[in-house]
Amino acid sequence: MLTPKRVKHRKQFRGSMTGKATRGNKITYGEYGIVATEPCWIKSNQIEAARIAMTRYVKRGGKVWIKIFPDKPVTAKPAETRMGSGKGTLEYWVAVVKPGRVLFEISGVQEDVAREALRLATHKLPCKCKVVSRADLEGGESNEN
Repeated sequence: MLTPKRVKHRKQFRGSMTGKATRGNKITYGEYGIVATEPCWIKSNQIEAARIAMTRYVKRGGKVWIKIFPDKPVTAKPAETRMGSGKGTLEYWVAVVKPGRVLFEISGVQEDVAREALRLATHKLPCKCKVVSRADLEGGESNEN
């Protein structure tokens, strides 16, 4: 599973997920991708489950890119613990995702195979997503500037 090698601070505030994604909202490497349509935290094990679902369906053909990385630590306190006594211990890592963010990209396979692989991957993720092509996000144009 994905985790940072080292971090400056062990614990972070929760933060906010308001607004739309201004970065990572274009398909840069592949031909098809998954775009988040609502804000959420995606855990590192959910990213790994989606990646495995895609690579299994395409039978290790094509190429898959993961465009998000879980760099936010989430803490939790044990069950039935009284209030106070500080912040809890680190439980897992999440990637903060805003609407419009491209999560995964795929290329090197036929369109129907790519779309089905991405559809299977969306079922592993905690937020609503849609499968798009490079042409969809660029507004019908297929050339690069």
